[in-house]
Amino acid sequence: MSANIPVVYVYMRCSTCRAALQWLRARGVAFVERPIVETPPTAAELRRMLALQQGNMRRLFNTSGLDYRAQGLATKLPSMATDEALALLAGNGRLVKRPFVLGADFGLVGFDAEKWATAPWPKAE
Repeated sequence: MSANIPVVYVYMRCSTCRAALQWLRARGVAFVERPIVETPPTAAELRRMLALQQGNMRRLFNTSGLDYRAQGLATKLPSMATDEALALLAGNGRLVKRPFVLGADFGLVGFDAEKWATAPWPKAE
């Protein structure tokens, strides 16, 4: 598989993730699907996404999730060190905003069809 194929992390119980996968398949996009809870993005992938999100750590978190609220991250996150926040995300896929897409030269968090339409998706062969 080519290194240029984006990885799409999803949670199949999430209707937004299912809609995103349907959107990708309808457009013949090549991608690798990974279950975000069982196989969360690595710290290196999260660090890369953080850079693609202009350093906005909050964008990487599933702020409406139960785990986020249970851990009181709304108040802890602003003062949390980057390495600590990335380790937290890498250790718990439920905390990661989904769908989470890392391409060769782009990254997307959440599903917004208009934004996704402008991404440089490779076509499936």
